[in-house]
Amino acid sequence: MPRTLAIDCATEACSVALFEDNRLIAFDHKVLGRGHAERLVPMIAALPEKGQADDILVSRGPGSFTGVRIGIATARALAFAWGAAIKAYPTLALVAALARAEKGDVPALACMTGGHGEWFIQEFGKDGLPVADHAALIPKEAVAAFQTELVVGTQSEAFTELRGSGTAIATTADARKVLSIPRELFSDDISPLYGRAPDAKLPK
Repeated sequence: MPRTLAIDCATEACSVALFEDNRLIAFDHKVLGRGHAERLVPMIAALPEKGQADDILVSRGPGSFTGVRIGIATARALAFAWGAAIKAYPTLALVAALARAEKGDVPALACMTGGHGEWFIQEFGKDGLPVADHAALIPKEAVAAFQTELVVGTQSEAFTELRGSGTAIATTADARKVLSIPRELFSDDISPLYGRAPDAKLPK
């Protein structure tokens, strides 16, 4: 029976999930903040048959530079070793899928921790597809730009509190819900989607 391994370590959480015929059979989910590089491979190795799968799904961001790179590099290495197919998905689409899994087919605003005090933010329709591209905004700009009732993610409570309205679902990204992402959002492009420019600059 075909197996699918999902990897998501673009945010504070590091999570892996193994599916067989689209049925979840094993998972691990840890909120680390840092240390994804040391924990991801052991988490996969602890899955049944060391997580070996026919297909690999990996988050391409936006998220932390280190977490995004680690997830993609690990997925590429495993795909090569196993002869597996690999596809990527946007992290914020997974976060929105968590809201739809809990509240049904309703619009949702994904709001996650960014860098330098910014939030990664993106609105999704009731079909789970993005309404517009994601953005990296400071909090006051974010709450001024979006009126979506349901807000989901690590900064959802901060968002609704600052705006003074809305329903928040505080959650990290979780690979267990990856199959709830609309099929249209899975891509052969597994290049990183960082969400903002890197802090480091090449010398002139």
